[in-house]
Amino acid sequence: MSQQPPIRSTASPPSRPRLDASMSLLTNVMEHSLDEGYAEAAARRGSTGSQGLPRTLRAKLGLSFGLVLAAVVVTIGAAEARISAPTLAKERHELIDRIESETSDADDLEKDVDALREQVGGIQRKALKKYGGDGAETVALLAGATEVTGPGVKLVVDDAKAADQGGGGPRESNGFSDTGRVRDRDMQRIVNGLWESGAEAIAVNGQRLTSLSAIRAAGDAILVDNKPLVPPYTVLAVGDGPRLSSAFQDSADGQYLRVLRDNYGIRARISAQDEVRLPVAPSLIVRTAEPTGRAAVKSGSEPGKGTGTS
Repeated sequence: MSQQPPIRSTASPPSRPRLDASMSLLTNVMEHSLDEGYAEAAARRGSTGSQGLPRTLRAKLGLSFGLVLAAVVVTIGAAEARISAPTLAKERHELIDRIESETSDADDLEKDVDALREQVGGIQRKALKKYGGDGAETVALLAGATEVTGPGVKLVVDDAKAADQGGGGPRESNGFSDTGRVRDRDMQRIVNGLWESGAEAIAVNGQRLTSLSAIRAAGDAILVDNKPLVPPYTVLAVGDGPRLSSAFQDSADGQYLRVLRDNYGIRARISAQDEVRLPVAPSLIVRTAEPTGRAAVKSGSEPGKGTGTS
């Protein structure tokens, strides 16, 4: 019986573990530092770089195209502006001519109105002198129908130096404002005080006051018979100058003006004048009229008894 040789194992002996096996994660990160996606994209760009244009050249072409487009737009705009410039200039000159023409017409109409108003005022003044009877001069004086010249006083009232446009303050509760500005009620008291002190005729900034005059306000502006006045306000009053000045300063309204000057900075000074000149009132309003002669017969009323109002 033959003896069989011993069977040898062909399996390789077990390999020894790597010393860095426990650091597999760190090794993977070091060996694959670039993500596969990024690597693939870089490879794609590299492969197409030879077929397409370089990035810098494409950027330069894009910038050049943008500049050319901007230049075209600016050129077209300038051409349109140059084409439309003569038309705009012509329209502008036509508009200026129209404004000047309309302004000239308005000035002519204003002159006509002033002339007619002066004519009407002259007729009214003559009527007052002719039919006013014994009191014609007094009526004409109160109506402002005649110019007045004589001794009197000059009272200048002005806003405080630091006057502002706002409101509020102690005087606000009484309808006033302590902003240092002269108000319409201030002027009302001043004018009434001069009348009570013996003034025969009064004018404010050349605006003659009559028995029908009104002093009002529109915002911060003071109106006399609806005509705005600008400070300083110069009040001229005809009368016995020294006596009128003394009587006004001693009156309640004179004391009121002194309070405005001392407490609110409003400036005021009064002086007697040897001669002041007051103009004629700009307009007279006829409230009643009586037709005479043929006018009365035509209207069907007896002479001297028919009346009309305006």
